[in-house]
Amino acid sequence: MEKPVRLQKFLAMAGVASRRKAEEYIAAGRVKVDGKTVTARGVKVTPDKQIVLFDNRQITVEESSIYILLNKPKGYVTTLSDPQGRPIVTSLLPGVKERVFPVGRLDLDTEGALILTNDGALAQSIQHPSNEVHKTYQAEIKGHPDKKSLQRLEKGIRIEGKQTAPARIRRRKRKKNSSIIEITIHEGRKRQVKIMFNAIGHPVLHLKRLAYGSLTLDGLPLGKYKILSKNELKNIFSNKLLYKQKNS
Repeated sequence: MEKPVRLQKFLAMAGVASRRKAEEYIAAGRVKVDGKTVTARGVKVTPDKQIVLFDNRQITVEESSIYILLNKPKGYVTTLSDPQGRPIVTSLLPGVKERVFPVGRLDLDTEGALILTNDGALAQSIQHPSNEVHKTYQAEIKGHPDKKSLQRLEKGIRIEGKQTAPARIRRRKRKKNSSIIEITIHEGRKRQVKIMFNAIGHPVLHLKRLAYGSLTLDGLPLGKYKILSKNELKNIFSNKLLYKQKNS
C-alpha cells in the first residue's frame, strides 16, 4: 500500500475500529506514527513506508476481511478492553484469529445480535445514518402501554431535545405485570430504545436485539457466533425497502 491514506482510514482498514472510533483513539493520543504520538485530524500515512502503532502495538492491514454475527449474552461489554475487568465480547470468539471489533454496541445487560468485523468500511456503512439500517429489538417493558402511547413511538417522540424517527411497533405478548413489544428503528443513539420506553412511562426490564435489517439470529444459540457470507451481509441493508413497503 504505497498511496498515502488518512490515518483513521488506515486504522479502520487494519481492523482496529470504525473510522469514527479511530478518530477518537487518535484524539486520545493512542496512535503513534514513526514513534511520535499523533493527535491532529487529517494526518496521512504511507503504510508501506511508515510504522503505525496503536497502544504501542504495530498495526498492519489484514489481507482478508471477516464478518461475524454473535448472539451476545448479558454481562459482556462491547469494547475491546475494559478497565473494570468485565468480560469483553471478543472472548466469545474462540478460533477467530483476526483482530475484529464490534459494530456499534449493546449495553452490558442487553442481549442479541451483534456484528463484529475487521472491515472498517462495512462498519461505517452500517452505522452511517444515511443508510438507515433498521435494527429490530424485543423489549419486555413494565406494565401495559395503551395504543396511544405506542402510537407516539411509531410517529416519533422528542427525547433529549431531538425528535426520533418513526418506528415500527408490534405488541407480541401480554404478561401479568409486563408486556413484550417488538420495535424496529434505524437510528443509533445511545440507549435509545430504553429511553423511548422510559419516555412513555414503561421502563425496559429486558432487551434483546433480534436483527439488523433482515439478518436475524436464525436459531443461533446465546453466546455463539457464525461467520457471515457475502450474501448474508446483503440482508443487513435489505430491510430498508421492506420497512417502507409495510408502512406505506
